[in-house]
Amino acid sequence: MTGRLMLLDTASLYFRAYFGVPDSVKAPDGTPVNAVRGLLDFIDRLVKDHRPEHLVACMDADWRPQWRVDLIPTYKAHRVAEEHEGAPDQEEVPDTLAPQVPVIEEVLDAIGIARVGVAGYEADDVIGTFTARAGGPVDIVTGDRDLYQLVDDKREVRVLYPVKGVGTLQLTDEAALREKYGVDGRGYADLALLRGDPSDGLPGVAGIGEKTAAKLLAEFGDLAGIMAAVDDPRAKLTPSQRKRLTEARPYLAVAPKVVRVADDVPLPDVDTALPRTPHDPAALEALTHRWGLGGSLQRLLNTLAE
Repeated sequence: MTGRLMLLDTASLYFRAYFGVPDSVKAPDGTPVNAVRGLLDFIDRLVKDHRPEHLVACMDADWRPQWRVDLIPTYKAHRVAEEHEGAPDQEEVPDTLAPQVPVIEEVLDAIGIARVGVAGYEADDVIGTFTARAGGPVDIVTGDRDLYQLVDDKREVRVLYPVKGVGTLQLTDEAALREKYGVDGRGYADLALLRGDPSDGLPGVAGIGEKTAAKLLAEFGDLAGIMAAVDDPRAKLTPSQRKRLTEARPYLAVAPKVVRVADDVPLPDVDTALPRTPHDPAALEALTHRWGLGGSLQRLLNTLAE
């Protein structure tokens, strides 16, 4: 595909919509629809401001894939609400948000916005694979810093990180990453796995925080270079760093596969072109009346028609 591609980390955005839009926004029957309407408003603003030619709402078909858990059992373990044998565990989601997710999916489908989730993979992996296959510029819209690893100036891949709603977006390119973290997109995954991430249940290396991780990567290039330095008595590592990195070898052997997003997900064939008219007008009209989508939906449809 050519032309500007916008990839939405959909769950990240509807969580933000849910917490950013009052739960007094309700359907005619009193059911909260703040996440639904907030997400539609987000998409409207994104399309208006950035004019993508292609748009994909990327979904978490499995928010905690077993292959990641097998490598690091603590991966997202604290966010499990209910375990299911032979099926994805259920994530802890606010009671009034969970019923809105199927509505979001139905509305996106009726509009004709491509919606892609793949069994056994997170939305991040879907985003990574679309990014790897893209033939033009890519805007990744996410509130998850993990996706900074995909930033690539040469390929015109950037992250649009919502600071306040989506009216204020932090445009993250390689210059922004170097200024804040001291690494480029390629180095961000190594930085993240070294420092750890409590929100994802990643322990990191004891005693190696963000600044130390950045210094080590600046000195030795990447994780492989750092581990080669651990085995080289002449390398400029403090005794404490050498000891801690040595003790963390089992974790560091598997962490890259867990932290780095996949770029080889078997994506389905979908039409990613930004729709100009609704895919299913009758279904959309029924959803509008059922859920009271009102101005939020109409504004988006007007923007798409332009």
